[in-house]
Amino acid sequence: MDTRIKAIVEAATLLFLRQGYARTQISHIAKAIGVSVGTIYHDFAGKKEIMHFVLKCTIDPDFINREFERPITDHLFSGVEDEIMSLFEQSHNGFAKHLENDVESYSFEDLISDAFDILARYAVGCLFIEKNQFEFPLLAEQYKAYRGKFLDTMSRYLTILIDGGTVRPLEHLELTATLIIEILTWWAMDRRYTSFETSDIPLELAKKICMDNILSAYKR
Repeated sequence: MDTRIKAIVEAATLLFLRQGYARTQISHIAKAIGVSVGTIYHDFAGKKEIMHFVLKCTIDPDFINREFERPITDHLFSGVEDEIMSLFEQSHNGFAKHLENDVESYSFEDLISDAFDILARYAVGCLFIEKNQFEFPLLAEQYKAYRGKFLDTMSRYLTILIDGGTVRPLEHLELTATLIIEILTWWAMDRRYTSFETSDIPLELAKKICMDNILSAYKR
């Protein structure tokens, strides 16, 4: 792995998420890692290429370990937005798969664990779209649809678990499903990148905290 590429991508990721893509300049990224603007342009043709690199790493975490010709240009990222939209569909299908066959053996613990893992895995891509929805309206529209499907699937799972006696009855099912997702989202995504006071809590501990509290609150 090229350590400078990694440093550029990590700094750009935080800046894109916290202050937005439009407000982030190459000079901000250079300052964040202590190099010149010219050094950034030696590695990347421009800000758009850095942004696409960040999104590509959301789809393929091993992408950053490749060898790249410099400067990195946008020809590497042809179709990346289509890949992201396809990833949303695949992610939802994976989350909903137990509704089709072995739902009786799918526990509340497994549901919360899987939901956390999905949100944590795609945190950067999801947060990027959330924070930059006006610059990328097509992605934002697809992401909004994905979130709607995710909520519907969570509600369906909760209904089955309530009927099976695993989860206590809920007066406002969809609102409770929304609350559970928002708790998981904050600990799996926002706490790591965009909360006012980020911390170094390991992801495993964040997941444990979520599961301990959600299970104790809703498990019958």
